[in-house]
Amino acid sequence: MENIHPIFDQILKREDKENLLRQKGVVIWMIGLSGSGKSTLAKSLERTLFDKGHLTQILDGDNLRTGLNNNLGFSEEDRTENIRRVAEVAKLFANCGVVTICSFISPTEEIRQMAKAIIGNDLYYEVFVNCSLEVCEERDVKGLYAKARKGEIKNFTGIDSPFENPKHPNLELKTDVDSLEDCLSQLKESITQRIKIN
Repeated sequence: MENIHPIFDQILKREDKENLLRQKGVVIWMIGLSGSGKSTLAKSLERTLFDKGHLTQILDGDNLRTGLNNNLGFSEEDRTENIRRVAEVAKLFANCGVVTICSFISPTEEIRQMAKAIIGNDLYYEVFVNCSLEVCEERDVKGLYAKARKGEIKNFTGIDSPFENPKHPNLELKTDVDSLEDCLSQLKESITQRIKIN
């Protein structure tokens, strides 16, 4: 590390870029079980914000595992490294004033606290996409729960790997109770206030 000389103090600040974009950077960290609706809400939110003139970037678990994280499996260590890398990338985007929407199961409080520590309290906005396991299994949009129940997928969150509900999310959306439109409306309202330049 002795040959590393960061230049953070010499480069443009986040506020400079936020003023250029006329929006505040933020990392919207959407967590929940597979099938809870994270990606659906992320895509809908991105389209809504884009249509209103906001610059956004979605970081989705499956997408990143085809590129940046294609060398990682699903062991506990690899899952932690997956989230660590994503958090670092999300922080870079948010520091450019970009509204960064992350869609990751993020099953434990420990792994979420790591992401928050990397990104920073002022940028990290946690959204719990809350949906019962039963409804997620009914949806089973990717066919993963069926495979996990047959033992074809090991360490699958909600089946043989735990999911810890967050203690204090910034926002909780109950997608097994409320409609997509209602959840999107709640999400849009909270984020619009968050990214507004005063």
